[in-house]
Amino acid sequence: MGGGSRKKGMITEINVTPLVDIVLVLLIIFMLTANLIAKQAIEVDLPQAASGSTPKHTTLAVTLTQDGGLWLGGEEVTAAALQTAIAAAVKQDPKATVLIAGDKGVAHGRVVWLLDLVRTLGVASFAIQIDPAARIAPRLPGAAAEPPPAGDDPGSQPTP
Repeated sequence: MGGGSRKKGMITEINVTPLVDIVLVLLIIFMLTANLIAKQAIEVDLPQAASGSTPKHTTLAVTLTQDGGLWLGGEEVTAAALQTAIAAAVKQDPKATVLIAGDKGVAHGRVVWLLDLVRTLGVASFAIQIDPAARIAPRLPGAAAEPPPAGDDPGSQPTP
């Protein structure tokens, strides 16, 4: 009465189910991490061409500090030296650009003087460097706080 067909002795069959489970889990982990790595940085090897060129316009960085200092390209200069450097740059490259960075504590007249100087020396394009995070106008000392515009507060009713 041998109901079982299994012989006692050596196991000749291998159960591959746990092995397949582990391989599938590892495959999923590798797929997810490869996807994350590929999204962070895609490296591209750009082709080279003999006829291509990049525009090389001169850019001068001028900085006005709060204490009245005048800097050109990271070096402190006088107004006369700045004028000479800008004139030389415009003579070398008529499309020279000036990037003006002024401390917010600098007097308005000083910034206007610099803008006028740049324009009279022949600079056709200039830019004023700003901090894009600070989009709110600064409060002047002694000025009353402005009420929020109508409609900003969900509980407020417009006045007729």
